Amino acid sequence: MTSSTAGRLILAATPMGQYGDASPRLRQMLAGADIVAAEDTRRARALAAGLDVTIGGRLISYYDQVEAARTPGLVEEIRGGANVLVITDAGMPSVSDPGFKLVAACADAGLTVTCLPGPSAVTTALAVSGLPSERFCFDGFAPRKPGARTAWLSTLAAEPRTVVFFESPHRLADTLAAAAKVLGESRRAVVCRELTKTYEEVRRGDLASLAQWAAGGVRGEITVVLAPAVAVEADPADLVSDVEALVAEGLRLKDACGQVATAAGVSRRELYEAVLAARG
Repeated sequence: MTSSTAGRLILAATPMGQYGDASPRLRQMLAGADIVAAEDTRRARALAAGLDVTIGGRLISYYDQVEAARTPGLVEEIRGGANVLVITDAGMPSVSDPGFKLVAACADAGLTVTCLPGPSAVTTALAVSGLPSERFCFDGFAPRKPGARTAWLSTLAAEPRTVVFFESPHRLADTLAAAAKVLGESRRAVVCRELTKTYEEVRRGDLASLAQWAAGGVRGEITVVLAPAVAVEADPADLVSDVEALVAEGLRLKDACGQVATAAGVSRRELYEAVLAARG
């Protein structure tokens, strides 16, 4: 059972470019938290200075390479009553940034985890993309190696949701070119660069045109939004051989039609009629 004197883990979203996007609660917690665990302590100090806030507690680094080693100690600090604030360089901690391991460890220990909501490149890019936003998924950073990248893109070929992912500027052109090859040149996408910053740019188009644009060189923080796959309705006549194969294995014709129609998303009746027509 968790002690009543236990502290809290607080995740805080930080501005992606404009200090004015910082919430009043972020200012309060920078000044009031017992420990501020920052992805980069230099950026944390710059953020505090930009917000005219003095970090009141102990400032420690908490980046990818030390996240696992420092998590147990932070859990014990929280268990002992400390309020620990986690911030990353920009956006929301634990979303492709440090924080997840500590959240999971605190949850397992029954400790309180809360969040100061705010900027996130994922939802910001989705909102301005102009692509469907009712259903979407976030896929982190695109794989670096060509083979892994191609395999990953193949999993998105029939993805019915809008996909948001991050990419580094020096790999963007290669990733967009590979996406055009695997997913089709006409698949729509949006490249968001330097969101909320002075040189913010939102580039919309198909994968072919975006790949050509990126080949000239791109700088800054990149978020890509990929349109959902366009569902292509199967022609029942193209499925007749699948039905006949099941019938040859001993399945009744109606059952075979039902099985194939369900998998392909076509009408059972139309498929049944297509089989009869093919049989003459």
